[in-house]
Amino acid sequence: MKMTILKRFAVVGAALCATFAAAATEISGAGATFPYPIYAKWADAYKKLTGVGLNYQSIGSGGGIKQIKAKTVTFGASDMPLKPDDLTAAGLVQFPMIIGGVVPVVNIKGIASGQLQLDGATIAAIYLGDIAKWNDPQIKKLNPKLNLPGTDIAPVYRSDGSGTNFLFSDYLSKASAKFKSTIGANSSVQWPAGIGAKGNEGVANMTTQTDGAIGYVEYAYAKQNKMAYATLTNKAGKSVAPSADSFQAAAASADWSHADGYYLILTDQDGAKSWPITGASFILVYKQPSDAVAVGEALKFFAWAYKDGGAMAAELDYVPLPASLISQVKATWTSSITTAGHPVYTGK
Repeated sequence: MKMTILKRFAVVGAALCATFAAAATEISGAGATFPYPIYAKWADAYKKLTGVGLNYQSIGSGGGIKQIKAKTVTFGASDMPLKPDDLTAAGLVQFPMIIGGVVPVVNIKGIASGQLQLDGATIAAIYLGDIAKWNDPQIKKLNPKLNLPGTDIAPVYRSDGSGTNFLFSDYLSKASAKFKSTIGANSSVQWPAGIGAKGNEGVANMTTQTDGAIGYVEYAYAKQNKMAYATLTNKAGKSVAPSADSFQAAAASADWSHADGYYLILTDQDGAKSWPITGASFILVYKQPSDAVAVGEALKFFAWAYKDGGAMAAELDYVPLPASLISQVKATWTSSITTAGHPVYTGK
């Protein structure tokens, strides 16, 4: 009888320990809204599999960088990669997690998804305030067969610091010398005209609610909200639509092996099939984390996502990293993220 009771206590005790361990090692992260749909999907699947949860705050890349530097989260997430010198100064390691695309979305009566053709120079002129109506000659030249209305254009932009902002403004800076000199490329810029909204979610909602609006969001948000997107003329002069294939085409020639600190920008890449506003989303953790257990759990989650999350990513039109890059990233974890001289991630 006593043995039976003791065994019951042991079973209950083990269950409680497991519960407390899972709660104690819940992964906390904050940052980019760009990858939020796939992070949420991965988190749900991973918790069902392991019991370990992910508390991810989708607050924008700028907020994610601030929170990891303040050591209030286990990892930060940013679509604007930090430069190698900035990583060294902050004691951080950076690595890519997923690849996706930013797309221009529009709300123009009578214009369906994929019907409107734009290029970087024209979008830059819109966001500079130089093009104010949808039937402007510059837009009509790109769309000679489209019946464009004389509706006022309402540019919608990210009001928060974000990697989506960076990718979009970096692309426009490459397409327009005027945009580069007056606004430039950054996670937070001073837009001369338009309506500000917070996060990819906010831009999607504001664009949907505003007649004549144009905005820019990660492709998953455009699909989830059934938004009309514009096709783009890429660097090769070809008209391309956003898709996993066109994002993959842009990422195909990326030379990660020579990218110090994985600092690599994928906008305006060569190739007839390349989507011109493609970007990687990055994770930031400390080289010598104060909570090595939590970082170890985070790296296990990322390793699982690399290995088993590809199909889920593809369903949302993200592009999983190639196997060679994943191997490179894991080698970085082993060599650069340590505690007491030992790797935090052991591959187990």
